[in-house]
Amino acid sequence: MSQPAFSTCDLCDAHEKSDPPVVRPLPPVFRNFGAAVAFAGPVATVRCFEDNSRVKEAVESPGEGRVLVVDGGASVRRALVGGNLALAAARNGWAGIVVDGAVRDVAELRACGLAVHALALMPQRSMKRNEGQRDLPVTIQGVAVRPGDWLYADEDGIALSDRRLI
Repeated sequence: MSQPAFSTCDLCDAHEKSDPPVVRPLPPVFRNFGAAVAFAGPVATVRCFEDNSRVKEAVESPGEGRVLVVDGGASVRRALVGGNLALAAARNGWAGIVVDGAVRDVAELRACGLAVHALALMPQRSMKRNEGQRDLPVTIQGVAVRPGDWLYADEDGIALSDRRLI
């Protein structure tokens, strides 16, 4: 997989004086548990709490180069993405996954070739209650994320914009 030609640092620097802000960096609390280092794409969202039913639906649909942002309420008690879902996302053309929560199966996450950012690892799988919502505005670590926003991630961090910057 080729690396996108951007730097989140450069994106932040280029737009630091914009008002309203063009670039919204996420706090530096996410770790990459996947294989890819840098990725970018338009955002699709899921809001769920300890139930990954909607995440499964999303990754089993065509990703078309999008980034799935999962608002898991910052819970690290249950993993919302594991090896099977990451493999489905990679197979279906998702650019990456960002989970405000936990993931599991780290060896499988790395093997699928996709970037998977999350707060932590947790071996306990999610519940299956068929709950959650897709494609709505969410707030991740205090930062607004809307479907259609653009997400850029690399070794330096994760940044969002309401428009494509590169």
